[in-house]
This record gives sequence, structure tokens and C-alpha cells, in this order.
Amino acid sequence: MNSIQSELPTALDPQKLPKHIAVIMDGNGRWATKKGLPRVAGHRQGAKVLKELLRCCKDWGIEALTAYAFSTENWRRPIQEVDFLMLLFERLLQRELTQMQKEGVRISFIGDLSVLPKSLQREIERAIAYTIHNTAIHFTVAVNYGSRKEIAQVCRQIALQIQQQEIEIDEINENSIEKYLYTAGTSHPDLLIRTSGEMRLSNFLLWQMAYTEIYFTDILWPDFDRSAFHQALLAYQNRDRRFGQIAS
Repeated sequence: MNSIQSELPTALDPQKLPKHIAVIMDGNGRWATKKGLPRVAGHRQGAKVLKELLRCCKDWGIEALTAYAFSTENWRRPIQEVDFLMLLFERLLQRELTQMQKEGVRISFIGDLSVLPKSLQREIERAIAYTIHNTAIHFTVAVNYGSRKEIAQVCRQIALQIQQQEIEIDEINENSIEKYLYTAGTSHPDLLIRTSGEMRLSNFLLWQMAYTEIYFTDILWPDFDRSAFHQALLAYQNRDRRFGQIAS
């Protein structure tokens, strides 16, 4: 038995694991409020849970994990919370980069990074360059990400190509759209997990999740442990993924 299979809970089939998992990490603030703590305490604990989930995915042979860390809509939150999150992202990169390198994690970022604090942009660029050749797992972080904005940007880029007579209208297809997405060159998620009982996509990977299985749980993100992840994977393995076809 290989090392990946030996790490898996016995109820899971290693041949039916999702290759790519996306997560909407919801409930940090509510978790903190329930415990009488400031909201930032929930974000700190949520970051620890994400680190553990990343390691779990790597241990169990899952190839890619994409986390929705900060949406284009999240700028509407109180300025103190936004500033804390930006600083938290920066410090996590500084503190965890060496360990991610040791564990073979390749890290990428999607979203409009140009408006982030310059110091955070530098840490992001450093992390991408430092881990670019790693192959154990591909970890993508969505920061200042909005799927509608992403798709609108793709439309502008294709329109510019047509205007400059580089392509014809008839040449526009799914592949030509794909290559301009933030996620170009990466597989689409097989499974989306959203915590805290909310049941919506919240402008996350709308194009990429056309055939993604979606798993909702009432568990708040800071409480989402390996056992909860195990249950999500069991639910996924019980799905019949036909991609529009009739079951054989």
C-alpha cells in the first residue's frame, strides 16, 4: 500500500477522490462572536484551519486546493477588519513560505492583485516565484477576486483582439475564453465546500464550477477539521457525476 492510501480513512476510495477542491471559508466572524471574541480571532483560527486542510489534501493525494480568501465585495467590511486581513495574509506568507517550500506546495493567487497593499504584493510575488517548481499540491488563493469581474475582463480582452483584427468572431469558443481567465492552465474544481450553512456561490469561480459538485455544511469554518473534511469527501464519492450524460 502506498503512503497516500495509508493516510486515507478506510471508508474513502482513493480512486474516487476529487483532484481539485475549492473552499468558501465562511463563518469566521460568527465563530468568534459566539465565543465572545473579536472577529479577528475568528480569522486567525480560520487561517490555522486552512493550513491544516492544505496539509490534509497533500497527505490524501488531492492535487489542488483553491481557497476564497477575500472577495471584491469584502472591501465593504469595516476598515479595521480589512486592514487586519491584509496584514494577516502578509504575515502568513512570511511565516509559512519556508514550510510550504519544504512540503512541496506550489502557491498561486487569483484576483485583481493590483489594488492590494504594495508590501503584500511583494510577498505574493516572492511566494509565487519561490514555489513555482513544487509539485506536491497546487494551492491557489483568491484575493480581491470576483468571478463577474473576471469574466468581464475576459470579454474586454477578446473584444480588443477582434478590434485589432487578431481573431474573428467565429473563432470565439470556450477554449479562447479559458485562456484569459485567472485560472488559465489549471483544472476546474471537482468539489466545492462551503461552510456555515450558507448556500450560494457568492461570485466565486462561476465559469469554472459549471460541473463542480457542491457540498454545504452548517459547520463554521474555524471548526472544519479533518473529520468534517472526511464527511465532505464521503458525500462527494456518493455523487453520480454524469456531466450531462445518461448513467451507463
